[in-house]
Amino acid sequence: MAKINQSIPDFEAQAFHNGEFITVSSEDVKGKWAVFCFYPADFTFVCPTELGDLADHYAELKELGVEVYSVSTDTHFVHKAWHDASETIGKISFPMIGDPTGKITRGFDIMIEEEGLALRGTFVVDPEGKIKVMEIHDLGIGRSASDLVRKVKAAQYVAANDGEVCPAKWQPGEETLKPSLDLVGKI
Repeated sequence: MAKINQSIPDFEAQAFHNGEFITVSSEDVKGKWAVFCFYPADFTFVCPTELGDLADHYAELKELGVEVYSVSTDTHFVHKAWHDASETIGKISFPMIGDPTGKITRGFDIMIEEEGLALRGTFVVDPEGKIKVMEIHDLGIGRSASDLVRKVKAAQYVAANDGEVCPAKWQPGEETLKPSLDLVGKI
């Protein structure tokens, strides 16, 4: 089961990326921040709205040193067909990983076994390959890429500033907290 501070599962898979088929592995992820965005299936309804929103925020995530990987249990061939057929999905320039065996989806513990589909799972992974943020939605509930960007910034801030934590709705430049006995009962 995927848990906070656990390493991501080992994997190697085919992806559609910038007009080509590439191989992506768990080893490729290490050394940089990453986001894994699991979704149920290509050619569906909520999925393109989420992936389009993520594509709109991709440049900002790249500026933060983050690589994005979308993952579904479709094949990399289906990802290419969807990319070619949909104006919204055509905007995507991050790798779209195919997971037809469900190994990666099961490794992150978000497989809906009876349907062979992934839940809407988002995982922020640090350069050591450890999960720092995870968010899992039911199929009918879409995610927000702008809130994902905020969570990435908070995770990076906490990683770079030992002993500090980010309060609710924290934005860069705002005050953080330094947990101590002096703060108990005063927030």
